[in-house]
Order: sequence, then C-alpha cells, then structure tokens
Amino acid sequence: MALLVGISGSLRRNSFNSGLLRAARDVSPAGTRLDVATIAGIPLYDGDLEQARGIPPAVVALKEAMAAADGVLLVTPEYNNGIPGVFKNAIDWASRPAADIPRVFGGKPVAVIGASPGGFGTILSQNAWLPVLHTLGAQHWAGGRLMVSGAGKAFDAEGNLVDDAVRARLQQFLAAFVASVAAG
Repeated sequence: MALLVGISGSLRRNSFNSGLLRAARDVSPAGTRLDVATIAGIPLYDGDLEQARGIPPAVVALKEAMAAADGVLLVTPEYNNGIPGVFKNAIDWASRPAADIPRVFGGKPVAVIGASPGGFGTILSQNAWLPVLHTLGAQHWAGGRLMVSGAGKAFDAEGNLVDDAVRARLQQFLAAFVASVAAG
C-alpha cells in the first residue's frame, strides 16, 4: 500500500485547496492511503523560540507524517503570485533542525497541485515551490500538473469539489503520481 500525506496550504475553513485535498483523498487509487496533515497551530518560525522550547508539537506531528509517507502532496493556494506565507512557514519549521532534513524530505517524491479563483490556477505558486523542494532534497514529481482556475465555480460554498471534470483530472493526476511513487 502506498502511503501519501497531503498538506493544504490554507487555514481558511472553506478553502478551495483544503477541498481539493479532501477530494484527492476520496479519489486516490486503490491500494493508496492519503492522510491529511495540517499546518494549523504552527507558530511563525523564530529561531529563539526553537532554541528555548524546541520544535512545537504541531510541527513534530507534521514532520512525522511526512517522514512516514511514501510521497507528499502539497496543495497550494497562490497569494500575490507566490507561496502563501503560512504554508512556507510550515515547511520552514519542518526543515528544523537541519539535521532532520534528509529524514523528512530527502529523496521524498512530492507533487504540487492547487486551486485559485483566478484564471491562471496556481502556476506561479507551484513554480515557486521548485527551488524550495530542490533545496530540501525532495524529489519534485514533474509527471503532470493540476491547476484549478476559476475555483469559485469548481467548489461549493463549503469548499467541496463539485466539478466532475476537475475530479476526473485529479483522479488521473493521483493515479500517475502514485504509480511513480510505487515504481520508486
């Protein structure tokens, strides 16, 4: 069984990206488990805080979920043409201490998807993740792209995916990612 962990980069209750992650969990291929991790409760990174108190429990939980997974699915919003600060902050915390980077990120297959109300999906945010993933030694999976533009039409008011064409694209994307993860 392939174990994936998915992380939404949004804290909003009815987030399009959290809805996309829930839909990904629902359409994951047979023999795959997609666990949903959260960035909620992760404080702003502060080296003094890390030194005084260590790694916060919310960060420990995220890191352990990522380390245990065969692959990671980052579901990223796009804010001001880039990575949302709360999402980048969570990954920055997950890279602490630096000695843990190989255990959490090293060679880990990572796919990036996202949804945005705008017309370009999350292409700029997804591209902005590439140097971050490279720096951490993760293996960015470039076998496909999934960017949901016009997300206000693809999701309902509670953030649930209601667009069958997007759901089908998501299912195909995940099948290809899982096949790549399984092939090692």
